Amino acid sequence: MPPIIVAKNLGKTYRSGKLEVPALVDVDFSIEQGEFVAIVGPSGSGKSTLFYILGGLTPATSGSVEIDGVDFARLTDAERTRMRRAKIGFVFQRFNLLPTLSAMGNIEIAHEIAGVKGPLDKEFLGRLTDLLSISGRLQHRPNELSGGEQQRVAIARALISRPAIVLADEPTGNLDTKNSDAVLEMLRHSNEVLKQTVLMITHNPDAAAIADRILHMRDGRIVSVEKGVKQVKHDTY
Repeated sequence: MPPIIVAKNLGKTYRSGKLEVPALVDVDFSIEQGEFVAIVGPSGSGKSTLFYILGGLTPATSGSVEIDGVDFARLTDAERTRMRRAKIGFVFQRFNLLPTLSAMGNIEIAHEIAGVKGPLDKEFLGRLTDLLSISGRLQHRPNELSGGEQQRVAIARALISRPAIVLADEPTGNLDTKNSDAVLEMLRHSNEVLKQTVLMITHNPDAAAIADRILHMRDGRIVSVEKGVKQVKHDTY
């Protein structure tokens, strides 16, 4: 089975007038289907730039990204958007919930945008929200939820359409230890039980340790690779 994500000689340079700032330099790696990979590094190492390129949210300056065998660069904007909606679930550090919708509304609109055929799977939604401990908070708007609850709603939103790939950018960056553990448990669970490929960007080595593999970045390059060493406890669906 071919890798689900392949980056080849990936480069990204930001320009401001005559000044050029390289954010990524010749990044090469692949991620197998069903793998959990963490990318770690200090601020400014290129982690978030890589996240946005892999998610098709910003173009690379050079090199290529293939998602499930398709080169993002060869797609039109509309095709890229459709592929992103169908294949990738995003979890952002700042949650990015729609403030005028309830938690349930945020989850429902993600299902609609993904273009999944058929109605929302209420049984799966119930299992998902129970596991994330937000079942009793679904009618509340984001400003009525704690930071931990908002992030768990954001995870439910990312997982509701059962995407093949989950991209998480610093998903525990704004959370306390208890809520961080809950978020990491859910990401590991989605990987093991739903068989989703998970790529998590983090500056926290303890969070990264739950992954199967850890890629270390510095100055826009991947400088080393190691295996994860820690597992989180989880239930089963």
